[in-house]
Amino acid sequence: MEVEWKKIMPPCKNLKDLCQMNDGVSIPWVGLGTYKMPTGKKTIEVISTALELGYRHFDTASFYGNEKEVGEAIKTSGFKREEIFVTTKLWNDDQGFQTAKKAFQKSLNCLNIEYIDLYLIHWPQSQVRNHSWKALMDLKKEGQVRSIGVSNYTQKHLQELFENSGVWPSVNQVEFSPFLYQKELLEFCKERQIVLQAYRPLTNGLKLENKILQKIAKKHKKTVAQVMLRWVLDLSVIILPKTIHKDRLQENILLFDFTLDQEDFQDIATLDEVYRSTLDPASLE
Repeated sequence: MEVEWKKIMPPCKNLKDLCQMNDGVSIPWVGLGTYKMPTGKKTIEVISTALELGYRHFDTASFYGNEKEVGEAIKTSGFKREEIFVTTKLWNDDQGFQTAKKAFQKSLNCLNIEYIDLYLIHWPQSQVRNHSWKALMDLKKEGQVRSIGVSNYTQKHLQELFENSGVWPSVNQVEFSPFLYQKELLEFCKERQIVLQAYRPLTNGLKLENKILQKIAKKHKKTVAQVMLRWVLDLSVIILPKTIHKDRLQENILLFDFTLDQEDFQDIATLDEVYRSTLDPASLE
């Protein structure tokens, strides 16, 4: 299956590369996460700067409280709407069939854009997640959202979703980094052509002093952050690093003038320590 997967979805080699999802919609491999960005003008400034640098993919959520700012930055950017990919998410308190549809409309109004490219169930909430998924399926059929997916779903949650609906999500967004290498989940998703997205691929900056990564970074004349992000991309996983600083925005996309070799991959493979900075979704029934 690995060979077939690489034919369908080869690792990203250029910032402008697009990944084709299982519904035929294309999504940029590199996106900007916006969790805990300051609300107000600062977020608008960061999004505007990111657009100038070449970012075309932005990830927000109703829970983040900054959909309005993300939408305003896009509306005033001068770019055509179809040139920018926007993701937002359904929060836990809004899950259910009718409540999910209302929450979607609220997000669409906050963003103040014509449509949403990708709408995700933020967490797999018991009792209501399958009702939420049916609402998302309706929204897609109605043309209000281009693609639908999930976030923080384990193999068990994904299998349950499919058994109840007959439809695999286009995306599963999870915490993923060299220190949380979710190999089994990645392989499960690849076999079903579900695109995996990595949030916190830089571990909130808490692992940048790792000696193995520093050695690899020095070898390639790159930063540790760039090595971590390149590793994720080489696994055909979309990256969603987050920063508000212009120099780091630039650093996080300068990933395409070097490649990691087999020795690098072997060294990085030793780093997995199941490091999580948030809740383990396996604890959710």
